[in-house]
Amino acid sequence: MKSSNIGGQAVMEGIMMRHKDVYSIAVRKPDKEIEIKVEDYKSVMKWKSLLKIPILRGVFNFIDSLVVGTKCLMYSAMFFEEEEEQEKRKTLEGEERVREEAKKEKQDKLLMTGTVIFSIIFSVALFMVLPYLLASLLHKIGATETMITIAEAAVRICLFLGYLLLISKMEDIQRLFMYHGAEHKCINCVEHGMPLTVENVMKSSRLHKRCGTSFLFFVIIISIVFFMGFFAIVPIQTLWLRVIVRILLVPVIAGVSYEIIKLAGNSDNCVVSLLSKPGMALQKLTTKEPTPDMAEVAIAAVEAVFDWRAYLEENFPEKTGNGEP
Repeated sequence: MKSSNIGGQAVMEGIMMRHKDVYSIAVRKPDKEIEIKVEDYKSVMKWKSLLKIPILRGVFNFIDSLVVGTKCLMYSAMFFEEEEEQEKRKTLEGEERVREEAKKEKQDKLLMTGTVIFSIIFSVALFMVLPYLLASLLHKIGATETMITIAEAAVRICLFLGYLLLISKMEDIQRLFMYHGAEHKCINCVEHGMPLTVENVMKSSRLHKRCGTSFLFFVIIISIVFFMGFFAIVPIQTLWLRVIVRILLVPVIAGVSYEIIKLAGNSDNCVVSLLSKPGMALQKLTTKEPTPDMAEVAIAAVEAVFDWRAYLEENFPEKTGNGEP
């Protein structure tokens, strides 16, 4: 498989696809038409040179993904607002409409900022801090720090799996996971040298090594290794200091995880493929088989930012008829 460097995510009744410095959002509106929006991708980090530094680039890419992902979700949700709200906007004219739109844009920015901050705090608290606090209760029965670290790892994995299982039962999330599957199928279709048609997309795999689910899995596993190694070298005994150190190590863990997922997405090495299997297995929870109309949305999102025909001609000339006879 040859990487296309396309990435994306599912949004409400649609898909976001990003390639290099541009991204698209394709949404199936209530009237069944596909709305496509294309925008330039702007990183929160203005100094481009820092985005080339291994590990550090992973931290900023993670933040960028949260910002752009939240923005795209909010955009897709706009098509499914209450009819009364839509009618209200249509009746506004002139300066009143301009003021209303400016007010909404400001509210959306505040909401997006708050959502990103909350998401980071919630994730760190749930998957980094809480597992240690629960595991540290073993101190009362005389457990060693090594035993507590192992227990912490077990709690973290259980929380992560439980969280995925819980949200996968929600009806709206199930549709989101179907679009997630369509996104993966679309990328796999292109990267395996097949023309981007609904038929080819539907028969492609819904699992992909560059998926965010795999990234989160690597974050959990690497955090276990980091915490065990760090506290073996620096034996901090105070509870609150150990919690703070865990929080401070989160960006480093995210950066290392990004490098691993980047390597996995660009390599067919058997060892790398083996390391990717647990994360891909988890994708069976976060992706579902999409419908053909969802595949159409995914294709529209890809074609808005990526010339898949040129990609196939360059990387699969034997399949496009441009290879040597």
